Amino acid sequence: MAHERIKGLSMKIAVIGTGYVGLVSGTCFAELGLDVVCVDKDKQKIKDLDHNIVPIFEPGLDVLIKKNVEASRLSFTTDLKHAVSGAEVVFIAVGTPPDGHGGADLTYVHNVARELAATIDDETVVVTKSTVPVGTGEQIQSIISKENPKLKFYVASNPEFLREGCAIEDFLKPDRVLVGTEASEARSVMEALYRPLSDRNVFVIHTDIKTAELTKYAANAYLATKIGFINEIADICEASGANIEDLSRAMGIDHRIGANYLKPGPGFGGSCFPKDTLALRKMSDDYNRHANIVDAVIRSNDQRKIAMASKIIQACGGDVKGKNLAILGLAFKANTDDMRESASVYIIPELIKNGAKINAYDPQAMQQAKALLPQKEIIWHDSAKDALKGGDAAVIITEWEEFADNGFLNDVTTLLKTPILVDLRNLYTHDRVQRRGIAYHSIGRKPV
Repeated sequence: MAHERIKGLSMKIAVIGTGYVGLVSGTCFAELGLDVVCVDKDKQKIKDLDHNIVPIFEPGLDVLIKKNVEASRLSFTTDLKHAVSGAEVVFIAVGTPPDGHGGADLTYVHNVARELAATIDDETVVVTKSTVPVGTGEQIQSIISKENPKLKFYVASNPEFLREGCAIEDFLKPDRVLVGTEASEARSVMEALYRPLSDRNVFVIHTDIKTAELTKYAANAYLATKIGFINEIADICEASGANIEDLSRAMGIDHRIGANYLKPGPGFGGSCFPKDTLALRKMSDDYNRHANIVDAVIRSNDQRKIAMASKIIQACGGDVKGKNLAILGLAFKANTDDMRESASVYIIPELIKNGAKINAYDPQAMQQAKALLPQKEIIWHDSAKDALKGGDAAVIITEWEEFADNGFLNDVTTLLKTPILVDLRNLYTHDRVQRRGIAYHSIGRKPV
């Protein structure tokens, strides 16, 4: 039986899906000493991973993959039956994209459940790592049971709380681990699975499956609400002459509020917050409980991104027609190449519509950006310096570290025709830019 093999933590687990969540999770489980097989239908992706070519940019992930492959704790395959054979735990980490109606498309999850019915061993724990709506665990249970009535298995929910750009640390040193189970057998397996972390005093919280499923959405929606709130306060600061940096610091010291997610910017993006707030709103509507606050956050965030284009135009004297703008940073945040719902995808087309000529650069997300932004109207550059040369203004959209140093400021003053800098991430203090003679426009602060 599977449960007899977990005592010494010599567990084998399978992770289905080698996207962001699956690849990071599988690699980190291997780092904890487990035997991990990651499986994906994409043959080229698996071939690349076998050669340590990582399909996503996440700091340190390539090194950790190489280390655990060489230690024979991590492997990749397209063969689902091989991957799940002998596995005590099988994680479902496939995509749950928006379904066109605001909800999550569970097609991939359901397909995996059907395949697992014919391939997993008795006593296997099937765990959703993907972000899924309330009731998905019941659907997986029903699908597998219908396909294979004689199979004895268990279902659990184990949402991820990984921030892109620091996902490895979030996995290995998390605030908490959340496990939703209903069967005592499944809880015992999951306790053993996370023992390396609980032995380090990491909180492992156990709930029922539905609570775990909903907690992921609730947590992301709350963080998105904080971002939306501070962005609106930043607008009031700009209009009134108050300073958002001092205000955020004063608010964040209050232990009831906390300082995280009180930094203003061009609106939230990425794979989680936009998708999860939409899905939570759809869930609330399905249960006839209308999430008015979440709905307001979604609308506020959409408006925020378009408003940033207007802010840039105003900083350029109210007209950008024929002007060369250096757009620096395209990913939705630093330390990732993820372009999903990035502010740049909304801002750049608005600037082009108003006649601007775009010179774009991002340290990691150039290829992804080219697939989402208009190719003909944008000149793509290999460095910030090249993007700045001869420009009429520079705009920082993503908070990459290379845009936050004195060398970059020197380039702004020497390479632009007119040293105008629009900083949508507040990377600089007023003093640093003022002594260089830069016309500086930031978020929630007076322009310099």
